[in-house]
Amino acid sequence: MVDYELDETDREILAALQEDARNLSSGEIAERTDASSSTVRKRIQRLESEGVIKGYSADVDYQKSGYPLRMLLFCTAPIPERGEIIDDILDISGVVSVQELVTGEKNLLVTAVGETDGDITPVAQELLDMGLTVADEVLVRSHESTPFDDFSSR
Repeated sequence: MVDYELDETDREILAALQEDARNLSSGEIAERTDASSSTVRKRIQRLESEGVIKGYSADVDYQKSGYPLRMLLFCTAPIPERGEIIDDILDISGVVSVQELVTGEKNLLVTAVGETDGDITPVAQELLDMGLTVADEVLVRSHESTPFDDFSSR
């Protein structure tokens, strides 16, 4: 269910912000969207207030910043509780993301980073202490991502 219907200008703004939110001014985005700077600023504010834009963050290379280990922990939580405990999981030191999975027995994917195995092991123990089952652990060699490209293709 979509709470907010995006139009072409909104999509172009989102595409631009995904590419380089830190370095693009509203004027530069306006040039790309054929809208005025004030329209772009108002649209961004509305996208933020509607929750379409959840925030802005740095894309950190954990390996280069001294945390070479990235571990994926596939967990099982009771279905009624899995959404409610996400904030508690995010409070665990070393955890950088939690994804709620809706199919299969493993219904939470927790990503943790650390400098050594000794940094990751406590994460798994805290998940167990919360009553979760850690069904699988996967050590990740590399992680790359790209902005969603459909915003600018319509």
